Amino acid sequence: MNILITGGAGYIGYSLLNTLIHSYNNINKIVVYDNLFRKNYAVFLNQPFKEKPVEFVKADILDGRRLEKVMEGIDIVVHLAAHVTTPFADHDAHFFDQINHWGSAQVAQAAEEANVKHFIYLSSASVYGSPVNNAEEEYIPHPIKFYGISKYDGERQVQRLQSKMKVHILRSGNVYGYNPSMRLEAVVNRFMFNANFNGKITIQGTGEQKRPFIHVEKLAYIIKELTQKDIPSGVYNVAEYNFSINEIADFVKILYPGLESISVNFNMQMRDLTLHLPAKITDYIPLPDKSIMDELHEFKNTFAF
Repeated sequence: MNILITGGAGYIGYSLLNTLIHSYNNINKIVVYDNLFRKNYAVFLNQPFKEKPVEFVKADILDGRRLEKVMEGIDIVVHLAAHVTTPFADHDAHFFDQINHWGSAQVAQAAEEANVKHFIYLSSASVYGSPVNNAEEEYIPHPIKFYGISKYDGERQVQRLQSKMKVHILRSGNVYGYNPSMRLEAVVNRFMFNANFNGKITIQGTGEQKRPFIHVEKLAYIIKELTQKDIPSGVYNVAEYNFSINEIADFVKILYPGLESISVNFNMQMRDLTLHLPAKITDYIPLPDKSIMDELHEFKNTFAF
């Protein structure tokens, strides 16, 4: 089978590409489709891909003609490409809509015309809006920020493919964990970096606001398994934990005793968002057995000094 990964040079794409490269023998070729907007080139360095052929295409998902050409012969599309900022970001509405909504429409159309067999779309738990307690997949989304709105619009572009191919929509929690393409603006990653090099972390609001979380390698593992297993089409939440920001800070303080934490905008009301756990997807794909403290300890050991 041939797999196309949009946004394949990004944070999640890096982990997914590596896990696909070293996985099943029925994967013949992997195409990485990315415009390199974030200027992160880690996926191209220090790791010769000998197990399976990898092809890179530098292009934008708004380029319908290029998508149509690249999509020829593709069996599975993993659509990761998106305009992403920290959760609940509320600026640059046009850019969010263009990339996450209409860009997804272009990818979906190209997949449909190429008779792709399977489409996997990485959405976000932010489509549920807030306040939401333990949202399940049946909960009707009410996104309230531009990012969540654009991702939900992207979902609807993808859902229309369900009569023509297998479709999985993954509403991911906050992704964390080390890889060379990691996003340092994500809260766990930012805490770890600042704890290691600055000795202090900053908490917005009271820190009692909760979010769902999933490690980047576990998310990549779920996507990899979806390419192989006969799992019903549909929408699936993807998260392993619901933690408050203060709880995340406490985990980091175990690794860095004496870490200073500073609260800013303490009186600002911060919204909660939690998912029903364990997530339904784990009925089909059990997560690797590794605790968040083990993951953060491994993260700490990647720092150069």
